[in-house]
Amino acid sequence: MCSEFGLIQRYFKKSHTNAILGIGDDAALIAVTPGHELALSTDTLVSGRHFFADADPYQLGYKSLAVNLSDMAAMGAKPRWVMLALTLPEALAKHPGWLAEFSKGFFELADRHQVQLIGGDTTAGPLAICVQITGEVAAGQALRRSGARPGDDIWVSGRLGSAALALKHELKQIALTPDELAQCLPALLTPIARVELGQRLTGLAHSAIDVSDGLLADLGHILESSEQAACIHLEDIPCAAELKKRMPQPAALQCLLAGGDDYELCFTAPKIHREPIDRLAAELILPLTRIGEIVAGEGLIVKDALGNRITMEINGYDHFRA
Repeated sequence: MCSEFGLIQRYFKKSHTNAILGIGDDAALIAVTPGHELALSTDTLVSGRHFFADADPYQLGYKSLAVNLSDMAAMGAKPRWVMLALTLPEALAKHPGWLAEFSKGFFELADRHQVQLIGGDTTAGPLAICVQITGEVAAGQALRRSGARPGDDIWVSGRLGSAALALKHELKQIALTPDELAQCLPALLTPIARVELGQRLTGLAHSAIDVSDGLLADLGHILESSEQAACIHLEDIPCAAELKKRMPQPAALQCLLAGGDDYELCFTAPKIHREPIDRLAAELILPLTRIGEIVAGEGLIVKDALGNRITMEINGYDHFRA
């Protein structure tokens, strides 16, 4: 079994770094690009709460970084550095295969986005993964939740609900065919952080958020921060065929509107930017779909194809809900 420092040296220390000082001292040192601000975020994934205890370690390493990259995307920031704190049960600390696969998934995604691991911590205990990410964004250009304005279009990237549908299958709450599960499961296990999209939306979007806890909950955060209201249309919200054919069953509605784990971007932009956003979608080969509008009033209204209002008992994921 490796010691704490042997574990770090073997699985998590790389010879090159873009930091002034990386792993191996009491703290890392970084140089901020002139004219830029730092964007920082932290996410913790806990076994049994955020992932199954027998989760594939490669996919777990990948996702633990992907959810943090998604936060940078929502701010329009370029991710630069990460720190990783691992709490490991003794059995996993003794398991070189698990650690090798976890670090492989983590570093393959980090290398794809030119993100450097510059520090962190390891300790013994129930499995938990905490990643702190730092990015850079030009001064005054960060996308914020508080920027939505009356008349803005509301957009989402990609398709929503597939991760939640796959999770319901894994929890045996619904039954998907093998082909359906194969289409939905990657959204749950290896989500794509829309990093390039976020950076390209600076100057186009007024506000943005990543859809991690559910569309209604996360769009609600934009409305609260911006002191605005909104109306969205159910039939305009993009989703996979596996989910669409189950509409409007309550379980399907819950996946689409409140399921979470999508890690797509929800953003608002003025109507004059419709054409540039459509061009951006074509350039990135990524669907960007208008689903509603920022309106006068209070709260968030969801309407079906007949114009009837849809109400949900739960609007999104809550870490402290039983």
